[in-house]
Amino acid sequence: MISIKKASRNLIMLLLLSGFTAFTAMAQKPAYKLFREDGKKVKYEKMAEAAADADIVLFGEYHTNPISHWIQLELTKDLFEARGEALILGAEMFEADNQLILNEYLAGQITEAKFEEEARLWKNYKTDYKPLVLIAKENELTFVATNIPRRYANMVFKRGVVSLDSLSDEALSYIAPLPLEYDTSLSCYKQLMGSAGGPTEKATMPMAAMPKDAMHKSPMGDSIKATGDTPSPIGDTISPMGEAKLPMGSASPIGGHGSRNLADAQAIKDATMSHFIMEYWQPGKLFIHYNGAYHSDEFESMNWFLKRANPDLKIITISTVSQDDVALLEEESEGKADFIIAVPSSMTQTSR
Repeated sequence: MISIKKASRNLIMLLLLSGFTAFTAMAQKPAYKLFREDGKKVKYEKMAEAAADADIVLFGEYHTNPISHWIQLELTKDLFEARGEALILGAEMFEADNQLILNEYLAGQITEAKFEEEARLWKNYKTDYKPLVLIAKENELTFVATNIPRRYANMVFKRGVVSLDSLSDEALSYIAPLPLEYDTSLSCYKQLMGSAGGPTEKATMPMAAMPKDAMHKSPMGDSIKATGDTPSPIGDTISPMGEAKLPMGSASPIGGHGSRNLADAQAIKDATMSHFIMEYWQPGKLFIHYNGAYHSDEFESMNWFLKRANPDLKIITISTVSQDDVALLEEESEGKADFIIAVPSSMTQTSR
């Protein structure tokens, strides 16, 4: 027979154990969960393996999310371990006309201080992008400044694509070849247009230019030559997710008050980043590109331009989403990318 004293001791131990278990469960607050396109959970190692076997990796980040940046850094390190000097880095955060000064810094021809003084760097460069640049510098890897200079994207937004015709040949070398052609039926552009535009103009790119199965989860629609003749009062602002958005108080393009110029400005960015990726990529190389998630979500945007250039490219896309609870991927986020990083919405943000 168990004594009262021993029974009391066992009860106390049981209560302590239960309390510890409950506390442990409460203390488990994951910084992120990783999912496949279909919403199934997946280990980081599987994503890294798939990325290492790709031609191009489009890493869609939230620009001020520290988890996005940490995973970018770790994945880049792992890809270098797997592919060595075959790895090429590139980013939306560096504009094409800064390639020279970036090359000079990577080659040790100018100091870090001079590079950071003269290059047009984002405010969160030192915390979020400098570690990636240092990987390239320390391992003698190429780092490509892929984005269109902001002043030219702003020209498109304010005065249309035709405004680029006034630029010099040198200026045009920092932009994807014109005329700008893209598929206006893709949701990434359609929602920016609202009622201001749509697939109503005659296609200038033959439909045969891209096989039907070349676009993953994105059927071809009409492709148009952008004329950019629709004026718009909407400002050229970018959200932390890399998505074009409207200033406070402006009408939403989804609600029917969109801008053709806004869509054109987004498309010229996607086209230019894709153009410079293809300028540097070659068979046997792996190009990892860091961009706002909107530029590669839904297997559209940059993916469309890259597949148009080379339908045989093996592209892996990664996206970032924010959720109150990351235990399961929310249904609306399924299909955004091959791999989806779900981050708690309470996650702190970096400064930009």
